[in-house]
This record gives sequence, structure tokens and C-alpha cells, in this order.
Amino acid sequence: MTDTSEKYSDSRHNKMNFLEHLEVLRWVFMRIVIVLFVIACVVYIFREFVFHEIVMASKEMDFWTYTKFCNLSHFFNSIWPNFIEADVMCFDPINPNFLPGKVTGKFVTAMLVAIIGAIIVAFPYILWEFWRFLKPALYPKEKKSARGLVFFSSLLFITGILFGYFVINPLSIHFLIGFDMGYETLNHFPMNSFMAIVASTTLAAGVMFELPVLIYFLSKAGIITPEVMKKYRKHAFVATLILAAIITPPDVISQIIVAIPIVILYELSIFISRWVNKRRVI
Repeated sequence: MTDTSEKYSDSRHNKMNFLEHLEVLRWVFMRIVIVLFVIACVVYIFREFVFHEIVMASKEMDFWTYTKFCNLSHFFNSIWPNFIEADVMCFDPINPNFLPGKVTGKFVTAMLVAIIGAIIVAFPYILWEFWRFLKPALYPKEKKSARGLVFFSSLLFITGILFGYFVINPLSIHFLIGFDMGYETLNHFPMNSFMAIVASTTLAAGVMFELPVLIYFLSKAGIITPEVMKKYRKHAFVATLILAAIITPPDVISQIIVAIPIVILYELSIFISRWVNKRRVI
């Protein structure tokens, strides 16, 4: 069966030489660039809506996260009134003012919003293009084991984007802008600085949620094992709590809310690594 699979794979490879593979890859990048350009143009056309209703939304106190966190605080207070204050997760207004910075500041910011928005929206398509390029080079057994890769990778990325945008981003924004230096300061910030925080926290969460996919490939390659991940589990949890403490306000509930999904991702990655290793033995 293995010989047949190898012959099948070799025959597919031998149909194209190196330059022909490069030509196919070039068209993959061309299609991706065209899709990114089209989406970026659409985002740019609707830049006012995207900028005010999405990018800058987390500075307003009626943002979904602030409302839900405050309601959650009241809920926990009703259960444990002696341990949790009613307003411990209710945020005070921060009222930031933004400056364009340079003369080209507003235009550059609009372009960056369009590019970042295009990357987020087109991510599933980009994955699908690369998968379609790599698929002919795989053995039938490898294709079967990688089935659903694009779907699950896209699902994890989108989940991470939503978690970053609705949880990490507003908590970070409120903590950083409301940080007290001990003397009166004006909340005047460059516009691109605020956007950089929104983009970095959102995209970082999307990439972080790809951890199970990364562990899958590392386990397939034999680079990492579930035993190694279990050995460093405590270190990973401590690092997670430190990260949550840095990017969130100084209250335990917010830190736990940020830390729980990361812990779940790590445990899921251990399960995936164990599953891959069992299949390799079989």
C-alpha cells in the first residue's frame, strides 16, 4: 500500500518541473494579491463606517464588552456579595482625544485599516489557496489526515480575532489609556498609536488561537510530544497568568477571563499531540 502511494505521489510530482511549480506558486500569490486588493478597496470605500463603528468602537463606554463585563460583575456580586464588589468590572469613562500626527496621518491610517481588514477577511481564502497548492504533493494518507485543515484553521483564527477584539482589545485600551502616572495628564494620543493597539491585540489573538494547528504539524514532524507539553504545562500557565496581568486591568476576574481560553488552547494542543502520536504508532 505504501509503495502504491509513493508511486502515485511521485507520478504527480514528475508531471511538473521546478520552474512549472514556481509558475503555479506565482499565480497563487497573484490571486491572493488580487483578492486582498479588492477587499482592501471595499474597506477603504466604507472607511468611515469601519473606522468609527469597528476600529474606534472600544473607546466608547457603551461598547459591548464594557456593558457585559459590568453585568457580569453585578451577577457575581449577587452570588458572592462579601467577596466581589458590584462595580469591580464596571469601567470608568476614559475620554481619549486623538491627533492625526503628521499631515499624511489620516490617509496612512485609512490605508492601514484597509490592509489589515483585508488580511483578516481574506485569511480563509489565503489558507485555501496554499492548501490547494500543496495538496497534490501529499500522499493519500496525508491528505486524509489533513482533511478539514482549512476549515478548522479558519474557525480558530476567526474565534481568536473575535476574542482579541471583544476581550483583550478593550481591556488593554482601557487599562493603557486610563493608566495613572500620579499627576494630571491629558489623554491626547496619535491616532495610529490607538489603531496599532487594536490591530496588534486582535491579530495576535487570531494567531495565538492557531496553536492547536501548529502543534498538529510539529507533532506530525516528531518535533514535539505530549510528554514535553505536559512537562512544561506549569510554566505555560504561569506565563499565561503573567501575560493576562500585563494586558488587563488589575482585577482578578478580568485576568481569569483572558487566561481561560489560552489554557483551554494549551490543553487542546496536548490532546491533539497525543492523538497524532497514537496514530503514528498505529
